Amino acid sequence: MRGRGRGQRKREKCGATCAQSERSTQSGNMSQADFDKAAEEVKTLKKTPSDEEMLKVYALYKQATVGDVNTTRPGMLDFKGKAKWDIWETKKGMSQEDARSEYIKLVEELKEKYGC
Repeated sequence: MRGRGRGQRKREKCGATCAQSERSTQSGNMSQADFDKAAEEVKTLKKTPSDEEMLKVYALYKQATVGDVNTTRPGMLDFKGKAKWDIWETKKGMSQEDARSEYIKLVEELKEKYGC
């Protein structure tokens, strides 16, 4: 008997983490630890979110960790880079704390929609 596979352990870990995150989000106490946990959980979703949803995740993550966009817009042939830059630019002026809170809420919605 080989024991549990990596996938099973990952799901169990995610399930426990999901429950902890729901409690933190419901209590309104969203700390840096909650943000870090959400950043890990978004990587363990059962299905991949749409490109639009992933761009929202990206924009909020960058705003929460870096702040306002601090680079020039990528060149015209860098479609992916431009899309990411453009969505991050829409968060300009949002505080890093607000971005962390929005990020956590978005990840919670994605976990409900796609499973964890």
